[in-house]
Amino acid sequence: MKHNTTTGAPDFYTFARGFLHTYMPTIRRLSPKTVEAYRISLECFLTFLTDHEHIDRARVSFDHFDRTHLKAWMIWLADDKQYSARTITLRISALKAFLAYAAAEDVSLMALSEAARTLKTPSAPKKPIEYLTEDQTRAFLSVFTGRTGKSRRNRMLLILLHDTAARVSEITALTLADLSLTKPGHLTLTGKRDKTRIVPLAGKTIEHLRVYLKEFHPNIAGQPATRPLFYSLRGGQPVGLSSDTVAAVVKQAAATARKTCPTMPARIHCHMLRKTKAMDLYRHGIPLPIIMRLLGHENVSTTAAFYAFSTIDMMRAAVDAATPTPGDPAEHPLAEDALQALYSLR
Repeated sequence: MKHNTTTGAPDFYTFARGFLHTYMPTIRRLSPKTVEAYRISLECFLTFLTDHEHIDRARVSFDHFDRTHLKAWMIWLADDKQYSARTITLRISALKAFLAYAAAEDVSLMALSEAARTLKTPSAPKKPIEYLTEDQTRAFLSVFTGRTGKSRRNRMLLILLHDTAARVSEITALTLADLSLTKPGHLTLTGKRDKTRIVPLAGKTIEHLRVYLKEFHPNIAGQPATRPLFYSLRGGQPVGLSSDTVAAVVKQAAATARKTCPTMPARIHCHMLRKTKAMDLYRHGIPLPIIMRLLGHENVSTTAAFYAFSTIDMMRAAVDAATPTPGDPAEHPLAEDALQALYSLR
């Protein structure tokens, strides 16, 4: 029953279970980890109501989702729980999403949802994104020399991670059916919510892949299409690599590269390779919408916010190029009409 049999009011727990167990996983097709994050946020609000507001958990209703309680919850998250601005924003966003769902199911809850939407969350301090420089990238990708079969596999793995800017889960899920080396060479990546996208491959990467396939997938025409592109053998059978294995390969490569490249960051993770490739494209003038498609971002604002800090270096370079050295005379002084046009408010 979606409504309380006594009062006729919408029943919070019925809506919450529908949101978490039906709408999010089966309609929105969100991953279990994402659904769990929403559940944790709702549970956090319930904890606030019971522990701080002393409301009996069994009596929690939509009446407690008004702006007064939500604002008190935000203060509690910041002052009592010492949560970061980023975490507070995540918690509030989850509740807003739940109320939007509830309002769509029952129009009588629309006012609550609209009131929650107007709440402003604290601004989180923006941090410059971490990515590898060209020298660092070169050192990192050159670690595995290819003297052993495992080294050759790991070298191909790192090359593909960097070239495609793929998520780790997308790389580990790759099968032979996802690979096309005929012109134009490309990969089919399966990302979040099983959405697929086509990612082009560089010419050098295709050359590496041809050599890799001959060794690790001989007689490829006779191999099943579901055979994992990257694998380890268990009982003589190829088994796809786990995300932990890929993370370990990246960590090992970083530790080795640091011996010849002291500027290598102390902590390198798989996502940094994704950022590195995207940043390289951005700095070479590739439009954000194209980078967005490469990364599998649904919203261009995600990509734009992600790389906002890169423009600082680009602007600095432009300013330096446009600023003459002190004492250097202008080669071509501007004419009076040009000066008027430049400094006029018209």
